[in-house]
Amino acid sequence: MPIPEDVTGEEIDKGVRQELMSLPKTLAEDVAKNLVMVAKLLDDDPERAYQYSRVALRLASRVAAVREAAGFASYGVGKYAEALAEFRAARRMTGNSDLWPVMADCERGMGRPERALAMAGEPEVQKLDRAGQVEMRMVAAGARRDMGQADAAVVTLQSPELASHAIQPWTARLRYAYADALLAVGREEEAREWFAKALEADQGGTTDASDRLAELDGVEFVDALDLEQETDDEAPRPVEEPTAVEPMDATEDAVEEEAGDEAEGEGAEEPAGEARPVAETTSEDGQARPEKAGDDS
Repeated sequence: MPIPEDVTGEEIDKGVRQELMSLPKTLAEDVAKNLVMVAKLLDDDPERAYQYSRVALRLASRVAAVREAAGFASYGVGKYAEALAEFRAARRMTGNSDLWPVMADCERGMGRPERALAMAGEPEVQKLDRAGQVEMRMVAAGARRDMGQADAAVVTLQSPELASHAIQPWTARLRYAYADALLAVGREEEAREWFAKALEADQGGTTDASDRLAELDGVEFVDALDLEQETDDEAPRPVEEPTAVEPMDATEDAVEEEAGDEAEGEGAEEPAGEARPVAETTSEDGQARPEKAGDDS
């Protein structure tokens, strides 16, 4: 995988750089550059991020930071079983429980919400910091909904963190999850209130709370480009006239004069090969009928 020239590997976290010091210098630099690419592409181009993570994994599979990055890259493209394996490997290497919530979410992604819910009650949750515990709560609520327990999902999300007016990095996502859970049980007015609160806390645009609010209010957004395309498609197209035999140079007056001359000298021989226009007249019964040139009856 090509690495842009402006990526040096120095951009990675100091802790990750220390982990890579166990590798030969050149190898450590290559791994660091690939990890930088994973971090840069993970949100906007997860498929490419995944490819870079596989390169880093081939180069340094015994580095915990590499296994963790590979796990998040796999998670980003929906390869949940693969992601879970990488997270477990990273956890074995570090003994850290920080990845516990995302590991539980991988269980959900694999269609095993009951396992995710069981993980929410494990002692590892108590080792998490406040942000990690909030993440675990959201995963548990999602597992409840997966199991058809929508009302229980609402209760699961009710917590001091939800009631707090302080804005934390996870506040917008927690409020959004609660609003979505309320909507799932038909509490639309409350859902609208919490989507608005989520939007208020969403400084980085991590949720689509504004779109959900607009949907609840019956507002429909129209893409200007799509509208312009529809206008172009509906515009009348010029009608192509059928190809006709090239008209003669003679005008209608000349035709009438020629017809009159022929009436005076009836019986005159018509020059060979000269075409004569056929005029159309209307009979007394209103039906159109062809009129032969020179017909004076």
